Amino acid sequence: MRPPAWLWLPAAGAVLVVVVPLLGLLTSVDVGSLWPLLTSEASLDALLLSLRTAVVSTLLCILLGTPLAILLARGRWTGRSVLRALVLVPLVLPPVVGGLALLTTFGRRGLLGEHLVAAGVTISYTTTAVVLAQTFVALPFLVLSLEGAVRGLDRHHEEAAATLGASPWRRLTRVTLPLVAPGLMSGCVLAFARALGEFGATLTFAGSAQGRTRTLPLEIYLQREVDQDAAIALSLVLVVLATLIVGAVYARTTKGGPA
Repeated sequence: MRPPAWLWLPAAGAVLVVVVPLLGLLTSVDVGSLWPLLTSEASLDALLLSLRTAVVSTLLCILLGTPLAILLARGRWTGRSVLRALVLVPLVLPPVVGGLALLTTFGRRGLLGEHLVAAGVTISYTTTAVVLAQTFVALPFLVLSLEGAVRGLDRHHEEAAATLGASPWRRLTRVTLPLVAPGLMSGCVLAFARALGEFGATLTFAGSAQGRTRTLPLEIYLQREVDQDAAIALSLVLVVLATLIVGAVYARTTKGGPA
């Protein structure tokens, strides 16, 4: 059944709002100076730091978020809805507020940070703080994606494995996780993309030290004040990466995998 023709008008407005600014960014790129701008020391430091920390934060999201998503999807315990709501708060929270929350918890005078400093461990304004900030904002994406996949899973396979004597751990690792792998992969890709583009929480909690805490979004923000061509060139890198990531997730979901 064909949709009503009038839907093209608001759809065109949506394209105007989203796509045209990206085209404007692309047309503003100085192709002749693109390579020197992208290969400068500050740009490479920011890009490599962003990639490293985004990979580590994504791994942390997998390690911490997978058990949580399964418990939220399958658990029948008191407080589950409250916990889900709290886990999803970073989705709607301004990143700078998240950064302040991390700073008041893990900062040198924070709730836990004061004790960590006394033990010789400093987190704020370090690369560890970058990873923690990225994990804070990216974790809900993985939990949402994987929880939805687990909820939509046909439990007959797990029940059959149980009747054959498989232990809970074996059912989880040999049956459940392989079946929800597409949802887990989609969650990982979205978490990586969110971590890669994180700005506000990182700036507030980790600062902006070149080679240590200055990620690509922070470098773009700083370059905007002194060299707009460099900021546009670095922005193009993030646009390309984001397009590839969204394309990968969309291709997977359109093939019928849960996400």
